[in-house]
Amino acid sequence: MSNIRKAFTNGKAFIAFITCGDPDLETTAAVVRSAVENGADLIELGIPFSDPTAEGPVIQGANLRALSHGVTTDRVFTLVKELRCDVSVPMAFMTYANVVFSYGVERFISTCRAIGIDGLILPDLPFEEKDEFLPICRKYGVDLVSLIAPTSENRIAMIAKEADGFIYVVSSLGVTGMRSEIKTDLASIVKVIRGNTDTPCAIGFGISTPEQAKKMADISDGAIVGSAIIKLLEKHGKNAPVYVGEYVRSMKNAIKKL
Repeated sequence: MSNIRKAFTNGKAFIAFITCGDPDLETTAAVVRSAVENGADLIELGIPFSDPTAEGPVIQGANLRALSHGVTTDRVFTLVKELRCDVSVPMAFMTYANVVFSYGVERFISTCRAIGIDGLILPDLPFEEKDEFLPICRKYGVDLVSLIAPTSENRIAMIAKEADGFIYVVSSLGVTGMRSEIKTDLASIVKVIRGNTDTPCAIGFGISTPEQAKKMADISDGAIVGSAIIKLLEKHGKNAPVYVGEYVRSMKNAIKKL
């Protein structure tokens, strides 16, 4: 069993997304530790990119702030090595294909393995083009996480059958960001996924409240939150870790009640 799948073995999983380097890498490290201490089962680390097409304005802003502070892929790798001294929960990178290509695919993925990154999420990678990454990911034991969106329709079963780690179910059309209501028929999507694989699935995009997290985890195997955490970082800066910890605890407690 991969480390990422282990995140789903103790009930519903809470997955926290954090953009590396916003406002600085030291704060990122403190936020990761605070999230883990307060119940996060898996951490998604965003490697900043200048054109994050899947992201809404909140995470776009975090990317630009991090890049303006000189955050690079190599500095993020160093951050992860330091975190792995005491952080044992699974961690995955969420970034864009061009970041990996520009670094060198094998060099990037082999480094992920060396520093303790368990998975890779590339929201701009079409399913049909995953073979540019998948063989190398499997060579180094790094799960290439598949995304399934409301537009996947008749491709859901095909994507699910070949999924590694966990399946990232995109709750809504459009970019990331907090939403007052999620109207997609996610239960039907998850039903198709579960009919084709035992790989766990978690829902992300638009989840910000404990009530939403509980509803999404009730349908699936977990909930993913990014923009709400980034807004806390934007508001509190270097003082954000304590606020993120309190927020993560409230979200984890909500899905624990299932």
